[in-house]
Amino acid sequence: MQNRKILLSVLLPFITTTFAFAQKEALKVVVNDLAYYKKYSDLKYLSAAKKSADSLVVSRKDSADLEKNIYRALANSSILYIDSANKLGQSPNLLPETAALVDKLTAHSKIYKFQPELDYAKRCLANTFIRRGFEFVNNSDFANGRQAFENARKYAPNFKPITDYIAYSNNKMGNLVDAAKYYSNLLAVDSTRAEYIETASNIYKSLGDTVKALQVLQKGRRLVPADRFLLLDEANIYNNIKDYKSLQPLIGSVLDMNANNADIAFVAASCYDHLNKYDKAEALYLQTIELNGSAYEPVFNLGLLYLKKSTIGQQQDEEIKNLGKAVQWLEKANELSPANVKGLQALQLVYTKTTNKEQLDKVNNKLKQLTN
Repeated sequence: MQNRKILLSVLLPFITTTFAFAQKEALKVVVNDLAYYKKYSDLKYLSAAKKSADSLVVSRKDSADLEKNIYRALANSSILYIDSANKLGQSPNLLPETAALVDKLTAHSKIYKFQPELDYAKRCLANTFIRRGFEFVNNSDFANGRQAFENARKYAPNFKPITDYIAYSNNKMGNLVDAAKYYSNLLAVDSTRAEYIETASNIYKSLGDTVKALQVLQKGRRLVPADRFLLLDEANIYNNIKDYKSLQPLIGSVLDMNANNADIAFVAASCYDHLNKYDKAEALYLQTIELNGSAYEPVFNLGLLYLKKSTIGQQQDEEIKNLGKAVQWLEKANELSPANVKGLQALQLVYTKTTNKEQLDKVNNKLKQLTN
């Protein structure tokens, strides 16, 4: 069955905020620089805003000043998000230091006075961590990618795609239990995303939990019944666990979506064969052979099907006819795989039933050579 990779979608939208009017004259310089950046999109104004904000915090008393620090957080978080190429040459410590500052401000009892500013800083941090996460993932560093996405979720807990990013990273790292948990959470809020459904199913199958995989697929197909990948995935599970009664209702749709696929035609034929619906099985085995004449299994199974039909209480002429077809197709299977023991044993049986001693002796000798 074909798999589709989960695609990581775009970053959180960058939302400008109308900041509260700074009460202190010195802080107005910071606000003005941020406003100039918004107007002219020139990074020099962000740099000036940061320098002005940093210059205001020089003593222990300044470090405890809520208003001064909120504007430091505004300047720093703006630079982190906007200057992704670090053209301003900021220290690598700017991100962890700003995150620590925002965490400290979040815990302040009077932060409600600056809630829009704090929310803005958090959105910038979330975007920055998401971007870092993408960079790690693109370099196949899924552990650091996952950690970056976890950090982003801390600042944007309601942005649902972050759960997608974390689940994707866990899946790529092989943390299947965690990945399954995250994809289950995703399905709880957006159960119509076919890629979530298929990925969750694949993870549960990797964990050996076929029951859970089927539950995910069955629910998903009720919501997105036209998705061919989910249909094929469910059909494949039934085929693998040999639950042919559950597979049968899906066969018509599967064949309609894959009219010229020899493998799927063979699965359908095998299903009907196991359910003793020999006419349908016969037609599909023949279709499979027409699509891929070099495959051994369809030819061998068709020979066995005719052998079975010869034993189900038909009139003598029908029995003889089916035995003749069994010999024809089992000999064809033997041509495709001369050393196949099961194929030779089937020929041994039909030659015994047709009293073809000459061919039976040849098969017996061949079997002795292969089994001794």
